[in-house]
Amino acid sequence: MSQTQGLEVASVRPGSLGEELEIERGDKITKINGQDVCDLVDFHFLSSDDYLEIDLLKENGETWQLEVEKEPREDFGLEFTAVSVEGTKHCRNKCMFCFVDQMPKNLRASLYEKDDDYRLSLTQGSFVTLTNLSDAEFARIVRLHLSPLYISVQATDPEVRQKLLRNPRAGKIMEQLRALADAGIVMHTQIVLVPGINDGEVLDRSIGDLSGLWPQVQSVAVVPVGLTAYRDKLDRLERFDPETAQLIISNGARWQEKFRRDFGVTFVYFSDEFYVEAGVDFPAAENYDDFAQLENGVGLSRLFLDGVDSWLDAVPAEIKPRSIHVVTGVSAGKTITELVQKVTGVVKGLQVSVHALANTFFGASVTVAGLLTGADLLAGLPDVQGQQLLIPRVMLRAGEDVFLDGMTLAEAAGRLGAKISVVELDGKDFLEKLTGQTLKD
Repeated sequence: MSQTQGLEVASVRPGSLGEELEIERGDKITKINGQDVCDLVDFHFLSSDDYLEIDLLKENGETWQLEVEKEPREDFGLEFTAVSVEGTKHCRNKCMFCFVDQMPKNLRASLYEKDDDYRLSLTQGSFVTLTNLSDAEFARIVRLHLSPLYISVQATDPEVRQKLLRNPRAGKIMEQLRALADAGIVMHTQIVLVPGINDGEVLDRSIGDLSGLWPQVQSVAVVPVGLTAYRDKLDRLERFDPETAQLIISNGARWQEKFRRDFGVTFVYFSDEFYVEAGVDFPAAENYDDFAQLENGVGLSRLFLDGVDSWLDAVPAEIKPRSIHVVTGVSAGKTITELVQKVTGVVKGLQVSVHALANTFFGASVTVAGLLTGADLLAGLPDVQGQQLLIPRVMLRAGEDVFLDGMTLAEAAGRLGAKISVVELDGKDFLEKLTGQTLKD
């Protein structure tokens, strides 16, 4: 048996079915019920039965066959080193707004990888462009009814999309989306908006075209282009200012009203950054429906603010004197400051300093908290020796205590001489870490 066959296990969740079966890191799952396991789709599709025979190649070279009886939908608790035995499908576009192309040099190699893999879209919610799919792969999506998929549309106008992605295959997006919709596949889409290129009438056309595929296309997220200070030899692009952001929001509101009448949902959603830039309040929670595009920064602020409000009555009226520093990005500075003022107005003894840090790593035009780095903490904070800091989870890599620049949480805390606590996107967690109190209903 080839040592390259099968999916290699990267980790096994404690207490999971995988641990019970003695599956370990480095083992490879090669077959399930006699069929080859070549990628994550194979694994999830083949492992859905209640009775399984699993061929396992142990890291020491032993071969095991496991007979497994499991509950419906029971999870094995496995993470794999790669999406397939052949690795991840990479992006074949040369997008004029690609964020990877405008990152500083000498970061860890994984940050420069450009994946565009439909299997990651299915399993992790990653957005894909569909431009690198072969006919066989597209047919596989349809045959296996792989759903939901998360698709970067950018524009439905073929010429505009080809211009944005710099790929002649990009122009057939509506043909692809119609075929997926006809197959009953659910899709969530995004439009990265670039001023003067895919806004205005082009955006109206895109929203109209995508709404024609409702209910298979269930959401459209509109997010502003992200521009860093590292754009040498790249296209000259503009960012949205308050006036243009207001136009996007006001025009979008008319579409939203129409869709709520026609579909019963808002359908097209604008990222929190647009509302901040426009100086407009975030919509009420019901306007985000099921918050389908939180990972795109759509509705995060509303969900967090409402979460804090729902737990505010549980906060004690007075605590022992406590001083704490809250870190966020420039775009969320006003929102977090107002939120903290509300809390300190309720809790006697709590003193909070809010630090809306400028991004010195990617450049001042990058204002979201999720792209702040360890270097930004060191550069932007005053002397906080011996103090307590709260930072949002989005500043760290998923599942790791590491900032984008490679600095660890422990290293940042050591160099600042401060204690750093990480806040989840959860109102209760924020209030508990802010006040040092355990809240109860």
